[in-house]
Amino acid sequence: MKKLQTALISVYYKDGLENILTKLDQLGIQIFSTGGTFDFIKQKGFKAKTIESLTTYPSILGGRVKTLHPKVFGGILARMDVPDDRKQLEEYEIPSFDLVIVDLYPFEETLAATANSEEIIEKIDIGGISLIRAAAKNFK
Repeated sequence: MKKLQTALISVYYKDGLENILTKLDQLGIQIFSTGGTFDFIKQKGFKAKTIESLTTYPSILGGRVKTLHPKVFGGILARMDVPDDRKQLEEYEIPSFDLVIVDLYPFEETLAATANSEEIIEKIDIGGISLIRAAAKNFK
């Protein structure tokens, strides 16, 4: 079984996350995280790095673009059994992400709570679903 070294965590719902963080901390897994999730992790006393520290690029467009970056997706999609992939990770200083923990914005809850089209549109998750698909594509 592969030893986990690096995790990406970006969740809307934080219920149960502290238990996961405890286990990741015990295993010495380095965590990268986004905005509110990063704040939660730090508040609970765990170590983490921001996605921005990896990408050297801030969250932009009012938070619409956070994780959509080659240093994030390269780390998720790299095939560790392909020498050229490993070489590119090293060349571009991209950590491989062994674990991705992500959920989606509460779109259905938003629909039930408001008819405001701007609020509804902002709950259409782009980054989260992209992270899920990338992790699924490289599930090994």
